[in-house]
Order: sequence, then C-alpha cells, then structure tokens
Amino acid sequence: MRAIVFYRHGGPDVLEYREDIPIPDPGAGEVQVQVRYAALNRLDDFVRTGWRGLDLVFPHILGADFCGTIAALGAGVTGWAVGQRVVANPTIWCGGCPACVAGQHNRCDRFAILGEHVPGAYAEYITVPARNLVAIPDGTPDELAAAAPLVSVTAWHMLVTAGRIRPGETVLVVGAGGGVNTAAIQIAKLAGATVFVVAANSEKAASARAIGADWAVDRSTEPNWGKAVWAATGRRGVDVVVDNVGTATWGASLRSLAKGGRLLTVGGTSGYEAQTPVNLIFAKHLSIIGSTMGTQADFEAVMAQVWAGKLKPVIDRAFPLADYSTALARMMGGEGFGKILVQVA
Repeated sequence: MRAIVFYRHGGPDVLEYREDIPIPDPGAGEVQVQVRYAALNRLDDFVRTGWRGLDLVFPHILGADFCGTIAALGAGVTGWAVGQRVVANPTIWCGGCPACVAGQHNRCDRFAILGEHVPGAYAEYITVPARNLVAIPDGTPDELAAAAPLVSVTAWHMLVTAGRIRPGETVLVVGAGGGVNTAAIQIAKLAGATVFVVAANSEKAASARAIGADWAVDRSTEPNWGKAVWAATGRRGVDVVVDNVGTATWGASLRSLAKGGRLLTVGGTSGYEAQTPVNLIFAKHLSIIGSTMGTQADFEAVMAQVWAGKLKPVIDRAFPLADYSTALARMMGGEGFGKILVQVA
C-alpha cells in the first residue's frame, strides 16, 4: 500500500513515500480502516526526530488523525460493519490497569498514541481498536471529520475535564493558528468564557476573532503582549491561560493570570525548559495543570459537539499524500491557520 514512512530518526529528509508497504490485518478487537483523509500535527515532527525511550518498529508510519471507511473486522468485533465511515480516538489504552478501570484512559500504564508509538494514518489502511471508534454521521464532510480527533479531544480534556472551565471565566490562548489552539478557542467560547488570544501576526489575530475570540493581540507589533493582556482585563489578569508554547512564553503566561488562576498545558513547541517564579505561584494562589490527550468519554463528548456543528474544526488546506513533505513544511513554517490535511483516497 501507499504510505509515508521513515526507517530512522532524523530531519524531514528521512521521510519516504512508498507504494510497497504491507497492508496491516486487524487483530482481535480491531478494525481495518481504509483511510480517506489524515491530518498533520506537531507530534509528527517530534516523533520523526525521536527522543530517548521512544522505541519504534521501523519502518514507522506517522499520523494520529484520520477519517475513513471500515474495510475489515477483526475477531470478536461487534456493533460495526464494513463500509461505515468512522474516526478514532488517537489515545491507545490497555483496558486493564487501575487508570483504565477508572476510565482515565489517557493515564494508562501502557498509554500510546496512534502515529507516535504505533503505526499511524499516513497510509491507505490502518488498524485500530474497535472501542476507539466513533461513527461519522451522514452529511458530515470527510475533511471536517479528519481534522477533528486529536486536537479536539486534547483541547476538550485540557479545558473541560482537567481545567474545569466555568461560564463567565476569562481564558487566554497563547498562539492562534495551531489545531489545538483553534479548538481551544471554540471550546472555551462554547463553555461560556470570554476568550483572549495572542497571535503571531494581524492576519492570524483576525482569523482568531473570526472563530470566536473576543480579543486578540498581534505580538509582532506588541511584543509585550502580557502587558497588553493585563491592561485589557483591567489589571486583573485572566482566570485561565492555555500555553502550549513552553519556554518562550511561560513567564508571561504566568504573569497574565489573575489570583487563583490556572495555567493549562499540553505541550511546549518552543522547548520544555522554563523558569517558574515560585513566589508568583504561592502569592497569587496559581495552579499549573498538565494534560495529555483524552479519554474515550472525552472523545465521544467532543465529537458530538463537532457533529452538532457547535464546534467547527478549522481547515487550512489539503495536499495529496505524496506531497506530505510540502504539507509538513507549511505546518512547521507556521504558514497555515488550522489543520493541514493529506488526502489518501
């Protein structure tokens, strides 16, 4: 089958478009899905580069997000049929450890992510556990379905489950164009919050306002955006900051919080080493909350909002699978706004 693979860690040059990769057969409890669209994530870059402890079986296929059609059912699978259109929660869990028994699938002792620890969706076929599936309703475009899973479940768990966002709160999203942040803006608005955004340029600031942000600052003209946020909130600060940038923005994000505020994070695209002023934490009663992916309950809840049209994944553009390297360059260059897709079938 056709797939984007790599045989060793490294830069973008290690990626190969191949047409001779074996089609995976579904195991017990799994389904085989013919992929229609897959969506890019920053995770792709981290996995390709690699880190100590990441033990992959090569060749490895990236890609956590996809939509497609069930092509075959593994032993013991019931409730699904060949030909159904589906998406899947990219979180992989064992089902037997204490966290899984408690329904906390993203804290599983054997936690994994599609495309990170196991083969992903940049291929004509993928196998996934049937319990991860959600059916795509008739009338829902394939592109929208493919763009939603990872970023939506990540943002939902971060804000709703872990962050316990409440109506009337103020939320600052640091960064406007990425998939998680565009989902976070919409989820925060859906929860009844007032949303502030820090954007890289005026175009992305305008795009953030177009999808629901109440206020946006262009950091290219206002590098001291923390001061701008402080002024815009009447020198109070915000209740919640979503910061997935890390090193470059961590200090300003903490200083943007009101007393009793929460900083939520699911990543650090600029690096993981960041100084945290301890006096600021205890003096202002601040909380730092880390979050990764989401449970199946989170996934089903957020996808129901997508299907209902209450959340609308932002799609930048789609490329043919063979042009994945071009799509990757667009994502890594920060050129797009929202999710970048590859069309597989």
